Amino acid sequence: MERRLNLEDVGRRAGVSRSTVSRVVNGGHVSSETKRRVEAVIAETGYRPHAAARSLASNSTGVIGLVIPSAAGTLFDDPYFGRLILGTSSATNEVGMTLALFLFGDGPDESSIISRVVTPGLVDGVIVTATTRGDPLIDHMQGANMPFVVVGRPDSAGSTFCVDVDNRAGARTAARHLAALGRSRPALIAAPSNTSAGIDRRNGFLEGLAEAGLSVEDRIEEGDWSQESGRTAMARLLAGQPDAVFVSSDRMAVGALRAVSEAGLNCPRDISVVSFDGIVPPDLTTPRLTSVVQPVTEVGERAVRLLTSVIGGAAAPEHVVFQTRLAVRESCGGAAPAETGA
Repeated sequence: MERRLNLEDVGRRAGVSRSTVSRVVNGGHVSSETKRRVEAVIAETGYRPHAAARSLASNSTGVIGLVIPSAAGTLFDDPYFGRLILGTSSATNEVGMTLALFLFGDGPDESSIISRVVTPGLVDGVIVTATTRGDPLIDHMQGANMPFVVVGRPDSAGSTFCVDVDNRAGARTAARHLAALGRSRPALIAAPSNTSAGIDRRNGFLEGLAEAGLSVEDRIEEGDWSQESGRTAMARLLAGQPDAVFVSSDRMAVGALRAVSEAGLNCPRDISVVSFDGIVPPDLTTPRLTSVVQPVTEVGERAVRLLTSVIGGAAAPEHVVFQTRLAVRESCGGAAPAETGA
């Protein structure tokens, strides 16, 4: 088998040293004439630098980490993460880097993963998603001087690069829509109150109701993002005879629709349902689910591009916020000639 060319071979043919070839390959400073000669030899021979050697020379791994605090089983059950990974992997490919996925649950597993992620030389930067309030991972990133971007609204949003959606405004739109339909006894299945998305969706919905002169009173339950938690929460809420419910995630809404059916009630005749996420295919539920749609894939793509700017030395924190839109379908009971913007 033919021997693979190395830096010395290229340097010999171009009449320069090995270190000069290395500077050309890794973007270092050389004269234009020297660069031209080396690049001509590279083009003629088809030389390709060894990835590991290039990383050492440039002090770069070419790898971006995506940290998801979720057990693998939960991850692949949740279409949100599938879309987020699709967006991040697509953008990572476009910028010529590699995506590494880090998953962890709680306790010792979390501590182990955190220490590995912040180890110098493993990744060039990290995208952190689905964190809880006060998550120690953010402090570890800052303490290790690791370039990172948060998907969501972190506690320290003012000093952190992050990409988020306007959860509050989207939930407020859901409340206004239900009020416009004439529903007067709304209920809420909230997302976990230890997450920024859960807090913002809860507050946005309550604000929207207040603007319409409505409230949930004691018709509120909290789920954990899962279908089963949505089903359990809806079953408890039905005792209060709500005529509408805002469910803070599509997955929980699937469970809520099941509870309505199990109780012998009809959606939307007896109770209107509006959800948040827009990640469950409309035809998966009966009736088709009205939902506040967030652009998850685009969020992942933007997070990668923002991280590359952080890796490149961007200093001023940037907070990117995507808008949502309301996709009106049969579950709310309103006319749905088309999907409408929020």
